[in-house]
Amino acid sequence: QVQLVESGGGLAQAGGSLRLSCAASGRTFSGYHMGWFRQAPGKEREFVGAITWSGRTTYYSDSVKGRFTISRDNAKNTVYLQMNTLKPEDTAVYYCAAALSTMNVRSVPPYWGRGTQVTVSS
Repeated sequence: QVQLVESGGGLAQAGGSLRLSCAASGRTFSGYHMGWFRQAPGKEREFVGAITWSGRTTYYSDSVKGRFTISRDNAKNTVYLQMNTLKPEDTAVYYCAAALSTMNVRSVPPYWGRGTQVTVSS
């Protein structure tokens, strides 16, 4: 099992930046593909992006492509979400997730963090 803890959320102005971190513990982190999801008030949880265990391949939703970047440091058991050019519609709780398959990490990952709030003011 993998335990995930997000950090780095907070308040940002539109056009600003934030970097989220997700620290993993438990099973071998480097064997897991990692993903980020978000859930805005009154909306369903949605996929934001993912990165393969090697870090060689990344996936992004159309809504964040070109603005957000996912990276990972397997030596530190940490995955990052760099968010640039933030918009008010990026306001949500952001969740880190882990899975052993690239399909699951983008849809139904079995392991989740508790989330961190990101609020973007206009």
